[in-house]
Amino acid sequence: MEPMSIIHKLPYEWLVGLRYTRAGKRSSRNSFISFISLISVSGIGLGVAALIVVLSVMNGFRKDVTDQMLSVLAHIEVFDNSGSMPDWQAAEKQAFRNPAVRGAAPFVETQGLLVRGDAMKPAVVRGILPEEEHKVSDVGRQVRQGSLQNLRPGGFGIVLGDVLARSLGVGIGDKVNMMLAQGQVTPAGWVPRTRSFTVAGIFASGHDEFDATMAFVHLEDAERLVRLRAPQGLRLRIADMNQAQVVAAQLKKSMSGDLEVRDWSKLNATWFAAVQTEKRMMFVILTLIIAVAAFNLVSTLVMTVTEKQPDIAILRTLGASPRSIMKIFVIQGALVGIMGTIAGVALGVLVALNIDVIVPFIEHLFGIQFLSRDIYRSSAIPSDMRWPDVFTIGGVSVLLAFAATLYPSWSASRVKPAEALRYE
Repeated sequence: MEPMSIIHKLPYEWLVGLRYTRAGKRSSRNSFISFISLISVSGIGLGVAALIVVLSVMNGFRKDVTDQMLSVLAHIEVFDNSGSMPDWQAAEKQAFRNPAVRGAAPFVETQGLLVRGDAMKPAVVRGILPEEEHKVSDVGRQVRQGSLQNLRPGGFGIVLGDVLARSLGVGIGDKVNMMLAQGQVTPAGWVPRTRSFTVAGIFASGHDEFDATMAFVHLEDAERLVRLRAPQGLRLRIADMNQAQVVAAQLKKSMSGDLEVRDWSKLNATWFAAVQTEKRMMFVILTLIIAVAAFNLVSTLVMTVTEKQPDIAILRTLGASPRSIMKIFVIQGALVGIMGTIAGVALGVLVALNIDVIVPFIEHLFGIQFLSRDIYRSSAIPSDMRWPDVFTIGGVSVLLAFAATLYPSWSASRVKPAEALRYE
C-alpha cells in the first residue's frame, strides 16, 4: 500500500494536524509560525541530545571508578560473626553452589599504623593467599615493583599502594614498622603491638583512596598479627557485578552458619549514594532545558490557533466537535515534540557512542584539553550509554511536549464560529 493512500485514509483530525505541521508559504505570518515551530523542534532535540550525552559521560566516569575500585575490592564479602571462619573451605564449597560465583579466597583484614622514620600513615592491612588472590581481585596484575608472590608465610613481607609507599619514602627491600591498636598492658602501661615488615611489592590500582591506604600481607602473617587461628571470612567474585545485591541475598539464605554477607555497593555506600544523587540532579536540571523548549510549543500553538480561527470556524460549521478541534492541535504539537525527540535521540546516541573520536578532534581543532593528565590519570573522556536512560529521556520529552499542547488545544476548541467569521 502506497504511503499517500495510507495518509488519505487517516481521520480528518490527523490530516489537518499534519497539514498545520508543515511549513506554510501563504503568508509571512505562516512562515513565522513555522520558524517558531522549527525552533521548538531544534530546542527539544538539543535538550534531549545534551541530556543523553551528559548522562552517558557520567555513567562512563562512574564505570571507570567502579572498575578501579573492584580491581581491589571483592564483589561480595562473607564474614563469620564469631570473628573467624575455621572451616572456610566448606564455606567456599557452599558459595560455589551458586552458579553466579566465579571465584573465592579467604582473607583477614585489620587496621594499622605504618611507621618509617618520622612518617606515620594509617593503612587497611589485608591478609591474603597470594596464589588465590587472582580469583577475586586484580591486585596481582597491578603490582608495578616486586611481586605478590613474594609474600610468604612467616616472611612478614608487605605490598603497599604506590601513594602510600611514596608518603612513607620506602621502596622494595626497605623496612616499615606496623603498629596495631590491639596492644598489651605492661608495668609501664599500655603498649601497642608492633611488627617489622619488609616491602615486597608496590601496586597501583589507579584509585588514589586505595593506593594511599591499602597494604597486603600473607594470610598467615595477618592471622598472627590479630591473633586468630583462621581467616575472618571469604571474598567472592561473581559473573555480573551488577547482580551483587541479588547474589548476596541468595548466599545469605543458602550458606549455613551465623554469617554476614556484604556486597561491594555497601562497602562504598556513601560514594555510590552521592553519585546517584548527582545523576538524578543532573537529570532534573537538564530536563528543564527540554521543558523550556517543549513549552515554546505553547506560543507556537497559540499563534497557530489565532491564525487558523477562520479554518476552525469552518470546521465547526461543517459539524466538527470541540473534541475534534482539540485533537487537531494536540496532534500538531505532539508531532513537533516527537520529531524533536527523534532528532535529539539520534544526535545524542551518535555523539555518546563516538565521544572517544569527537572529543580528541575538538581538542586538536581548538588546541585545548578537557581533562589534564596532571590531575586525572587519563585524559580521555569515557562514555557509557545505556538504553534505559535513552528511553526514559525520550519518554519524558514526548510527555512534556504533549503537556504543552493541552492549553492551546483547549483554547482552540472554545472558538465560536460566528465570532471567528465576523470579519472574514
